[in-house]
Order: sequence, then structure tokens, then C-alpha cells
Amino acid sequence: MGTEWTPTLWSDTFDRMLDEELDYNDTWGFKFNYSLQNKLSNEERRRGWKIYCHYACGKFRCGTCPQTWPSARITLLFHYRLRSGTARGTVIMRPFGQKCRRCNGDFERPGFSTAEVEKVLLKLIGKIKQKCYGEEEEDGSDSCSSEKVWTKPHESLLCEACHQGICCEED
Repeated sequence: MGTEWTPTLWSDTFDRMLDEELDYNDTWGFKFNYSLQNKLSNEERRRGWKIYCHYACGKFRCGTCPQTWPSARITLLFHYRLRSGTARGTVIMRPFGQKCRRCNGDFERPGFSTAEVEKVLLKLIGKIKQKCYGEEEEDGSDSCSSEKVWTKPHESLLCEACHQGICCEED
């Protein structure tokens, strides 16, 4: 599992999985917005935007010192919509960072394994199928809560999502 933030891992994996998992001929784009918020305006709702928030396992590397650390509570925020009549969908993602316990400097962006990216995107595609195409949610699609294994207490002061008031730790 890498410690570097790799946006292309997410966008390339999404494109590949879309072909495998989504049986529609719509075109979907995958973008990043590092200031994305967990609230939608009335106008955004009216235009069909939806939100999906998820936690993931990954690793961080401090940009100041050689410290690296794993985390099982990395908050990922997704906004997505399918524009009716255009057959075009958009996903916008924001990964939330964590600060180094030693340096307490900037929030660092996380790195993820390919397997973890696939697991998260499979859940996102499940939400897209349900909310944009009206498909029924598959049994066990929310099984991530039973997979949680927390080994250390969550350090809210070092969590960017906690600072924004949207940490998924209670999921």
C-alpha cells in the first residue's frame, strides 16, 4: 500500500470498474475537488447532485519528517449526479487528510492500495445504481460496518474531516 496520494489510481480504477459494473451506456467523469463540502445547496439538489461519504483504510506520509502511519478512518466525500437527458454523469471526490502527530503541520493526503480503491468504488457504484438508476440495493452492500477493526483511538485533532465536522467515525 502506497503512502502517496495518487489521483489517477482513483480515476483509472473508476473508469475500468464502470465498464464492468454499470450496464448503462452513460458516460461518467471522475474529478477531484479538495474543498468539497458535505452540504448541498437547494440549487445543487435541484440539479440532481447527491452525496456519499465513506471511510477507507490507507497510509499517510508526513511532508516534513520521515513519519508514516496507517489509518482505518480516512474520510472520503463524493458528490455525484446523472444529468437527465444527456446520458452524462459526474463524480467529484475529496479525500480528507490527517496531520502528523510529530510535526502537527499540514493535513497530508492519503495513499491507498488498489484493492482498497476498488472496494470503495464498488460501494460508490452501488450508490449510483441505486440513486441514479433506481436499482435495488444488493444484500450485504453495507457490510463495511462489520469489517471495521479499530486498533487505536481516533485522534480528532489530527483529522481534517473532524475539523470540517463530517468525520465518518460514527458510521
